[in-house]
Amino acid sequence: MRYISTRGQAPALNFEDVLLAGLATDGGLYVPENLPRFTQEEIASWAGLPYHELAFRVMRPFVTGSIPDADFKKILEETYGVFSHNAVAPLRQLNGNEWVLELFHGPTLAFKDFALQLLGRLLDYVLEKRGERVVIVGATSGDTGSAAIEGCKHCENVDIFILHPHNRVSEVQRRQMTTILGENIHNIAIEGNFDDCQEMVKASFADQSFLKGTRLVAVNSINWARIMAQIVYYFHAALQLGGPARSVSFSVPTGNFGDIFAGYLARNMGLPINQLIVATNRNDILHRFMSGNQYVKETLHATLSPSMDIMVSSNFERLLFDLHGRNGAAIAGLMDSFKQGGGFSVEQERWTEARKLFDSLAVDDAQTCETIAEVFEQTGEVLDPHTAIGVKAARECRRSLDIPMVILGTAHPVKFPDAVEKAGVGKALELPAHLSDLFEREERCTVLANELKAVQAFVSQHGNRGKPL
Repeated sequence: MRYISTRGQAPALNFEDVLLAGLATDGGLYVPENLPRFTQEEIASWAGLPYHELAFRVMRPFVTGSIPDADFKKILEETYGVFSHNAVAPLRQLNGNEWVLELFHGPTLAFKDFALQLLGRLLDYVLEKRGERVVIVGATSGDTGSAAIEGCKHCENVDIFILHPHNRVSEVQRRQMTTILGENIHNIAIEGNFDDCQEMVKASFADQSFLKGTRLVAVNSINWARIMAQIVYYFHAALQLGGPARSVSFSVPTGNFGDIFAGYLARNMGLPINQLIVATNRNDILHRFMSGNQYVKETLHATLSPSMDIMVSSNFERLLFDLHGRNGAAIAGLMDSFKQGGGFSVEQERWTEARKLFDSLAVDDAQTCETIAEVFEQTGEVLDPHTAIGVKAARECRRSLDIPMVILGTAHPVKFPDAVEKAGVGKALELPAHLSDLFEREERCTVLANELKAVQAFVSQHGNRGKPL
């Protein structure tokens, strides 16, 4: 399969090259030139398959021509074999026709494991074949960092640098990153916010001279492989609830738009999805666009759901590309306007199309706590704050009680004890056995000023197993 840039000026690449490229050379994001589409009969035939086999069938078209079937099957079996639940992504019923898809049974207790456990293995496979070495520089608002480090810690040909906003992630999230020690693992706390970290990553891709010839690779959801892996669990959930014979709706807690964009792609690939609900916190740039055609950067607010404390949603560009008829020049113009002026609106017909595709809701901290408490009282289940936002949005935006509503359970509540405590839930939460000593482990992290040159100098000095490049 070939991939093209959302801005239209970069060369088309195959999957292997897209995996290593991250951002396109014109600043755009890669998307498939043609999206595969499955028949209802094909989808129905996948019912009951183990998760890794379903993943093979959904993702195979995306890697065709780059990874032989036998190798890809082995990679997927290894990837999802490390998850602690036999179902990998089990569904838990809250009430009636309302379900939580538990995406937190991977090594770092967050949905990011689904993509980053795979990404690490794909990188190992491709780099070994090519005899290359790369540097990863990634930004995290909480969960991506630990999942990326966990996925790449054994990669022989990778040095990984993860930037997180200093004192703006939960203690569990921080320790899951900083307690994984290795010559090729580097945690950097930036004295700024997540968007500052993300901008540094993008700027580093634009000018890689500081790497002295070493290739830079992305692990953030700008990397197509991340999106590809997330498509699978939409099919997985729908098949368990009677799909494709019946449609299913999804409510998705999202800040960077990657997770719900995967749902949009699943629908375009033939999966009958009734509603896709964008669930955001107070940092609501996506909701403001969906509800009022205003994609405008505003002040960042620290919330109880820090993984969504994001001012700019990087993956939104991929949707805009489709809304504009895949016109790369139009997207380049929009992104330039956004960079210069901090916001834009789109033509009425394009916004109307977006409104047909998505519903949305912004949920504040008080509503988040109320939802955690309400669900605990009703069911005895404890939700993490991001999942609670998904539940609140589902209940407010749902159009039909007859259609199953699936809320993506994006993280284990033990990662966010402050939110659970603030909600008044008295239930004690314990870390899983493999993390039971997390608070006793040694941490290793470097705090740097919010300056691109400082970060790039650090990477240059430590990018070869802790030695200079």
